[in-house]
This record gives sequence, structure tokens and C-alpha cells, in this order.
Amino acid sequence: MTNAAAKALPWGLIGAACLGSFVCTSSGTTRAPFLIEMADDLSVSMPLVANLVSLTATAWGIASAGAGWLSDVFGRRTVLAVSLLGLALTMAAQALAGSFFWVAVWAGAGGACCGAFTGTIYAEVSGRVPDSQRGRALGWMMSGQSLTLLVGVPMAAAVGALIGWRGWLLCIGALSLLASLSMIASVGRGTAGHTRAATRPSIRDALSRRVLGLLGTGIAERICYGLAAIYFAAFLQATYALSLAELALPLAVFAIGNVAGTLLGGQIADRFRDRLLVFAVAMALSGVAALVLFLWHPSAEVSVALGFLYVLLNALGRAPYMAALANVPEDMRGTVLALNGTSASVGWIGAAALGAAMIGWVGFEGFGPLAAGLALLGALGGLAGRRR
Repeated sequence: MTNAAAKALPWGLIGAACLGSFVCTSSGTTRAPFLIEMADDLSVSMPLVANLVSLTATAWGIASAGAGWLSDVFGRRTVLAVSLLGLALTMAAQALAGSFFWVAVWAGAGGACCGAFTGTIYAEVSGRVPDSQRGRALGWMMSGQSLTLLVGVPMAAAVGALIGWRGWLLCIGALSLLASLSMIASVGRGTAGHTRAATRPSIRDALSRRVLGLLGTGIAERICYGLAAIYFAAFLQATYALSLAELALPLAVFAIGNVAGTLLGGQIADRFRDRLLVFAVAMALSGVAALVLFLWHPSAEVSVALGFLYVLLNALGRAPYMAALANVPEDMRGTVLALNGTSASVGWIGAAALGAAMIGWVGFEGFGPLAAGLALLGALGGLAGRRR
């Protein structure tokens, strides 16, 4: 890719999208260090606080499904800015809530705001770049989500130690307000895709057999990723009796693998025309890595290295998958990519539920065959999408 082509990317929009993605992901993920503190403060059990993740994911998925319609009615610029502004307000409301009930109410509302944003921003970025650069642009944008594990959670723990969980939620609200202003500045008025479409796409036309197949494939991919993202720390603790302090470096290595895979996958997506083949190969290799990771653990160092490899391979396929899914007519792209947010939420909920069931049944050893089987299904889905 030439320097001129690289400069053609809308870096201002990509940067704002990266910040917005980071804020949305951090609004729920960075709650992890405060589970015990929140439970004590709100006089509820810790598992009840932990279940806010499922509540947020459900609201996220429902709102994401409607994001395409919202962008058709109000325009993408309005939806992107207002959703992040709404997230800022809901984070402030959670910080000021006096009971768990109201924390849950505002957490659900915040999840809906995140779903509206992510369901729209993929379509906005995809529509602003040519297909030959779409994988790279989406890879950079998705790095905001990956940075949550690398930067957001450690930052939450450090800052929260000084100002508590309520103070940290206010910090996320301030970042969300900044992201909203960035969206207003980077998404111009009157350009293609920012205002209401002249004609609304048919849902039946948008949900072709190929698109439906790819959305189902995306669920399998998200479950594979979610199994590791949610349970990798617990796997290391249960297998090697690591303390919380000893988990810091392994989790940082895991997060680096996710970031590196996302960025590298975006580069690869723009260098190969057959993006779904790239996705299928990455998923198949990640399935092999999952088998080795969860069935063979001679030392903590080996498991951390295998965890890095597993999440790297999984992330390599994400940008090619998203670029292939975005390769639909412009008037359908918002609807299709918004539904991707819904399928991703289903994947996260499925990962939490399947992982918990597997631990109760056979332990972490069952994660290997489960992740490998789902990765194989994802690879076959990608190959089926090529033929269509």
C-alpha cells in the first residue's frame, strides 16, 4: 500500500471510532476489579454484581439490532454522537445510584447505548473507505476494544484504588463525553451515509442466506474468543494456583496477543481478496491451539504462551470476517453490521453459559474440545460463505 493510499484513510474518524469502542467495552469490562467492593457497597452478593455482564450484553444486542433502523431515521452522525452522550449520562447515574436495582437499570441502559454505537460505527467506517482498505480501517477501529484488556482493566484497578468504583465510572462517563464530541467533529454533515437514506432497505433483501450464515458463524467465533477472555484468568488460577498479583503479567501477554492479532488481521484482510478463506484458516488454527492450551499444561509459562497464540489466531480472523460481512450494498450495510452486534452479544452470553456448564461438568479440560469444535464450525461457515 502506498503512502498516498494510507493517507486516504479517514484517520480522524478511525481515531474517534477507536476511542468510542474503547469506552463502550470499558463501561462493562472494567467493572471486574470492583466486584467485591460493589457488592459490599450495595449490600448484595458478588455473583449478582457479576451478572450485570449478562444484563449489559442482552441490552447491547437488542439495541444493536435496531441501530440500522435508527441510523436510517436519524442519520448515523446523530446516532453515533447521541449514543455516546447517553452512555456518559448512564455511567454518571450508576455512580450516583444508591441501590443495586438502579445500578442494574442504568447498566442496562448503558449497554443499549453501546449497542447503538457499535451497530452503527462499523457501517460508518466501512462506508468511508474503499474495499481495498476496509480490513485495515476496521482492524485499527477494533483495536479500541482490544486495548480494554491491555489498558482499561489495569487502569481501572489503579485509579479505582484512589477514587473507588463510583469515581472510576465517572471517569468512563467523561471519556464517553469526549468520544461523543469526537464523533460530532469527525463525522461531517451531509456526506454519504450520515443523513437519512432516501430509500430504506428491505430486511428480506439484507438478510440473504450468505449474510445469515456469516452472522451465525460470527456467533461461533465470539464464543471461542469469549471462552478465553472470560475464563483464562480462572484457568491459570485453578491450574497453577497463581495469585492475583501473579496474574498481571500473563493477562497482559494475553491482551497483547489480542491487540497484535487485530491489527495484523486488518493488514492481511487488505492483501488477500479471499477474506473468508483467511478467516477460515485462522479459525481452524485457533481450534488446534485451543486443544493444546486446555489439554496440555506442563507449566504456567507454556500455558501463557499458548494463550497468546490462541487469542492471536482468533483475532487474526476477526478483521477479515468483518470486512467480508461489510461487502454488501451501501443501503444495506447499516442493517447487516448492526445485526453483527446482536450476534456478537449472543456469542458472549453463550461463552459465559457454556464455560460455566463445562467447568461444572468436566472442568477446564472440556474447554479444549468445545473451543476446537466451535472453531471448526466457524471455519466451515467461512468456507460456505465463500461459495455463496
